[in-house]
Amino acid sequence: MSLKHALLGFLNYESMSGYQLKRFFDESVRNFWNASLSQIYPTLSQMKDEGLLTLEVKYQDSSPNAKIYHITEQGRAELQKWLAEPQEPQNYRSAFLIKIFFGANIPPEQMINELKQRLQLAEEKLAVHRQILADIIRNSTENGLNRDALFWSLTADFGVKSAEATVAWYKDSLKKLEAD
Repeated sequence: MSLKHALLGFLNYESMSGYQLKRFFDESVRNFWNASLSQIYPTLSQMKDEGLLTLEVKYQDSSPNAKIYHITEQGRAELQKWLAEPQEPQNYRSAFLIKIFFGANIPPEQMINELKQRLQLAEEKLAVHRQILADIIRNSTENGLNRDALFWSLTADFGVKSAEATVAWYKDSLKKLEAD
């Protein structure tokens, strides 16, 4: 996935400034995709040059002028094209799993302590994912966002299920190491 396609997806909902797009990222998809303002603004500029967006400057007296980006028909077509393309599975890389693989070379207590710390973090992350899913369900009920909320909840549910599996793996691994 490219940042360009995420931005097109957000702008397909409504026109926004770069700052609003960053906030949208942080409030919706940050658990599986993030972007900084230093990435967003150059990408918006490139997308404007490609004809995927237009730019409207809103002049303001009391604050800096706002640059509002609008998706074009060409931008919508690009989004639709990308959404229709199959995505290649991503390879999973983890330095931590490499460390586990060679874990017999360190004292068991050291690995147990690290696993316990990571278990605590994983349980906290699971709680966050569960809250996100609950918020989506609550907001969809209150605001009638059934179709969009369905797809948003699918991504949140993936986060919950992944975090649950991670927590279970840490617990199981700890049992095995503590029994060794």
